[in-house]
Amino acid sequence: MTATIKDVAKMAGVSISTVSRVINDSKPVSSEIRQKVLEVIDELGYKPNEIARTLVTKKSFLIGVIVTDLGDTYIAQLVRGIEEVGKMYDYDILLCSTYGDKDTELKFMQLLSRKQVEGIILISDSLDSEIDREIKDFKIPFVYLNRYFYTEDFPTVTIDNAEAAYEMTNYLIKLGHENIAYVSASQEEYSLELLKLDGYKKAIAENEGLVENIFYAKGRSIEDGYEICSDITESDNDITAIFCSHDELAIGVLNYLYDNDFEVPEDISVAGYGDIKTASIFRPRLTTIKEPFYDIGAVAIRRIIKEIKKESMDKNTIFLPFQIQKRDSCAKI
Repeated sequence: MTATIKDVAKMAGVSISTVSRVINDSKPVSSEIRQKVLEVIDELGYKPNEIARTLVTKKSFLIGVIVTDLGDTYIAQLVRGIEEVGKMYDYDILLCSTYGDKDTELKFMQLLSRKQVEGIILISDSLDSEIDREIKDFKIPFVYLNRYFYTEDFPTVTIDNAEAAYEMTNYLIKLGHENIAYVSASQEEYSLELLKLDGYKKAIAENEGLVENIFYAKGRSIEDGYEICSDITESDNDITAIFCSHDELAIGVLNYLYDNDFEVPEDISVAGYGDIKTASIFRPRLTTIKEPFYDIGAVAIRRIIKEIKKESMDKNTIFLPFQIQKRDSCAKI
């Protein structure tokens, strides 16, 4: 027979309310009694009723996480960081996938609120005014993660994208490259592409004699990278290095160069941005900016938990360190 709270109270020689206080940590109990109750709970294998516990403590120990598609490797790493750190603090996650549908995203926001989650992490790939309004009506902690756009309205965790692009461009310059093509995926307002582009331009401007070579792909996919590479190789700029704002674009570039008898990095060096899983598997292995996706997820849920516990908060935007992963696709002139 399953043990009840009455069984625990009887065996420990305390009242039912005392057992409840120990389980829910709701009121002070002496260390001796607490230890005795916990030993009896362990001995009997008692499992508290989670619904009743939520009603008493007003805590669900649940964090809602909304993602676009868990099949994206970078999202899987974000979620892993969220889940593992959540477990360290006895929080579970409710995971919802929208597959990029904004109506579904809004529906899940409302659903999680009804499920009494204590916080929500939204991992999205675009901005939406209706979602913004919904979030601002929430009375619970919230963190917004977006690999493609930025907003100062909500707490987020990211890297300094301008500085990362600046450092990668300088790395290519130190390898002796003077004609560096930069491939951007968007010119939209609030796009992180604009910050990355600023970093590239800054590095070029600081080196006398170098000029900007900027190309705009139609999107962020491998196919888009493949297509834009024909424009780069057919230009008259004698390009010796191509720096792409996303690894997917860089992999498309590598495919095009391979299909058209260019040697990488002997003829042209290629660099990416993100360090998705494919970057280290593809041949030649891609030199890229490593975005710490696992750490971003871990810090995001830690911020939510700190806010739940009324601890002192970090700034709205938390910047994490990035790295240049120096691999086989880039070489000295």
